[in-house]
Amino acid sequence: MAGAPLRVLACGDVEGKLDALFSRVRAVQKKSGEFEMLLCVGNFFGSASETEWKEYQAGVKKAPIQTYVLGANNQETVHYFPDVSGCELAENITYLGRKGIFNGTSGLQIAYLSGTESLSEPTPAYSFSSKDVMELQTSLLSTPKFKGVDILLTSPWPRDVGNFGNSSGEIDTKRCGSVLVSNLATSLKPRYHFAALEKTYYERLPYRNHVVLQETAQHVSRFIALANVGNADKKKYLYAFSILPMNSMDSAELVKQPQDVTENPYRKSRKEAQKAKLLLGAEEEPACQFFFDLSKQQGRKRPSDGKEGRHFQPKQARKPPQPTGPCWFCLASPEVEKHLVVSIGTHCYLALAKGGLSNDHVLILPIGHYQSVVELSSEVVEEVEKYKSALKKFFQSKGKRYVLFERNYRSQHLQLQVIPVSLTCCASEDIKESFIVQAQEQQIELLELPEHSDIKQIAQPGTPYFYVELDTGEKLFHRIKKNFPLQFGREVLASEAILNIPDRADWRQCKSTREEEEALSKAFREDFEPFDFSLLQ
Repeated sequence: MAGAPLRVLACGDVEGKLDALFSRVRAVQKKSGEFEMLLCVGNFFGSASETEWKEYQAGVKKAPIQTYVLGANNQETVHYFPDVSGCELAENITYLGRKGIFNGTSGLQIAYLSGTESLSEPTPAYSFSSKDVMELQTSLLSTPKFKGVDILLTSPWPRDVGNFGNSSGEIDTKRCGSVLVSNLATSLKPRYHFAALEKTYYERLPYRNHVVLQETAQHVSRFIALANVGNADKKKYLYAFSILPMNSMDSAELVKQPQDVTENPYRKSRKEAQKAKLLLGAEEEPACQFFFDLSKQQGRKRPSDGKEGRHFQPKQARKPPQPTGPCWFCLASPEVEKHLVVSIGTHCYLALAKGGLSNDHVLILPIGHYQSVVELSSEVVEEVEKYKSALKKFFQSKGKRYVLFERNYRSQHLQLQVIPVSLTCCASEDIKESFIVQAQEQQIELLELPEHSDIKQIAQPGTPYFYVELDTGEKLFHRIKKNFPLQFGREVLASEAILNIPDRADWRQCKSTREEEEALSKAFREDFEPFDFSLLQ
């Protein structure tokens, strides 16, 4: 029976700011409970005062958690790491070594590679070469029934990690990073891969480690780049997550594919892949395709050798819902106005509404492409609820309550509009009455749903509807049969009875400059941070 998941923290470039890092770790542990370990990638030592480190070295100060760090990325910090095979640097602070595999007592397997890719020979003490990568690969790939590693730690990003994925911001992943790290990630198939050095936070959408319809399903990989400790832009540098070691997981659970999974960013053409394989000396078992042998007992499978059944056309896997055209809200889409994004979870994200009714009018949106709430998978619904709960607490702290509505009509991508209303402005009952009265005026039948009802019980996927949820949990629902006023939800909330801003009922009349939007996003992000559960994922 599998044990409890391990709770792990990962951190980007510390650059010698140990007090700042460990202060943050203590705060996280106080709020969320103890974590098993802290994994640091990038530059652990740097520009901060030497005195600070000496206090830890001498035992005057102590890391509050078992901390594992990678080695030097430049000549200036090589002297901090006396033993290339790894050693304890101070109490609770351990240098993993130049390269290798860390096996925890729980079965958690962590592969690590210190330094940056070497561009010269001999390889400097702060770099790695293709030989280092090959040795690390061989030590793992030669293991019987090797499936992959739980975690991979490198300082540089892997080259091309942004292919097929969500935007990496200002970082050009076709030029940035290490090709050798890409090769390493391809062969080791880490469930989590952490890197740093670029002073930014980037959580790529999960990617596949198998070719659909050609290879047996495998687990997905997640790449997370972390920013530097104490950065002025408050970019995320500490990442909390829970993980059950691969070797203790049920196979079916391990290979589950999330809704927003993408193709492997490192996958090359067959010719390029063969060339890379020769260069690295890696021997991989060829993919095994299975076809049903109809000439034998029905239902039995046999491996295809490529000589028989060559005219067989395998049934195409059912693809997740795809937008019919460019989508402004799929997070991986180039159309997304990413400067409005204020929080990114695992399955959903939060963004300021463009032309919002107020400066804190936000949208809860799924990262993958879903048209409505009734189409959401259970894990996405769960995270939507977490965002709703976090926003409720956030707005309560501001003396506000929120109103949420969804219009599943003439829209491609689910948008849950969340609008705060001051507690002194009106009661929830007043808001409810305003919706009902204004609906009646426009011959719209708003039904009040039972308190614990689920909208999925009422509307089937593809059914157009309008839905309102109050902070009390009360819900109003209208099944759209023909025309429906697109701005109805905004019109009610903007009316004199509630926010009294009728001139803002149409979002197109509420334009702001990009600079203004960026400033509003930054302000909301900072304000919401204490309530943002995604920062601890």
